[in-house]
Amino acid sequence: MPEKLLDEANEAGIQIRYHDFKNQGLKGLYVDGVITLNPKAIENSAEKRCVIAEETGHYYTSVGNILDQTDVGSRKQEKRARNWGYERLIPLPDIVQAHKTGIRNRFELAEYFGVTEDFLGEAFKHYQEKYGLLVAIDAQHTICFDPLGVIELIEL
Repeated sequence: MPEKLLDEANEAGIQIRYHDFKNQGLKGLYVDGVITLNPKAIENSAEKRCVIAEETGHYYTSVGNILDQTDVGSRKQEKRARNWGYERLIPLPDIVQAHKTGIRNRFELAEYFGVTEDFLGEAFKHYQEKYGLLVAIDAQHTICFDPLGVIELIEL
């Protein structure tokens, strides 16, 4: 799954590079059309996919140097890039599709989307901040974020 994101990044003109950062907590960095991934800090393909999505989000949503996270503007841009990644990897209609396939818990849902459970949880926090506890997807489906579930209207 990371390969599709890599292809999309390539099509947008973003280069992907790998570098072992001294700061082992830093998994990825976007600067001037280049995403650099720290392979020693990324544990698996799901985590790699999440990092690529966030760093690609910086390409689409960020300007300037935002490394100083004590700056409010930089923190806002960081959040915007993460939110882009959440919406890109976990679109709301796809949650309904996952429900229809029989997925019923967060672990299965994270696996379905090819993301980490932490990323999935943060995505749901983002959606809850954006929409509240519930969001209608179509005339028949509503997603509830806490507790997580899809409410399906059945016509009699």
